[in-house]
Amino acid sequence: MCWAVKFLDASLRWEGRLVYCCAMKEEAGFHVEDAEFAGWVRESFSRQGLMKHLGAELVELTAGHAAIRVPFRAELTQQHNYFHAGVSGAIADSACGYAAYTLMPADSSVLTVEYKLNLLAPDDGEELTARARVLRSGRTLKVCAADVHTKKDGKEIHCATMLATIMCLPGKSDRAG
Repeated sequence: MCWAVKFLDASLRWEGRLVYCCAMKEEAGFHVEDAEFAGWVRESFSRQGLMKHLGAELVELTAGHAAIRVPFRAELTQQHNYFHAGVSGAIADSACGYAAYTLMPADSSVLTVEYKLNLLAPDDGEELTARARVLRSGRTLKVCAADVHTKKDGKEIHCATMLATIMCLPGKSDRAG
């Protein structure tokens, strides 16, 4: 549950600042179904046509966490020469899915049920990175969050945040062949 807190100045006038507080926190530890998850998760990522098209790389992978990076290319921009928001959404969705997939059995598959993406700043940089983490890991559903940052002039700018629900499809292997 998240809520907004309004800040008032000393004369009790609205200052126009909001601070968001979240009661849902990331779980401290997760039950990993298969300690060999890195190999089959990376193999699944390598079969994603959209990630290939974007030039995306799976750059971090640990239990309950994944990060995907995309370098800037003119083909990935919108009319103002920023990364298109669809690129942010796609890599955040995949990062959430693969963070969740690390906690699933080897004979399962992963599927996004829903997500919400908040765009916070223009994606005006040399690369985008989506870092996802599992917040709650149930047997069937995993709730994940991802933050997308753009890198410009050596600085990272937080440009989007996603909240996603990911489903485990047990007994339906995602492996090739």
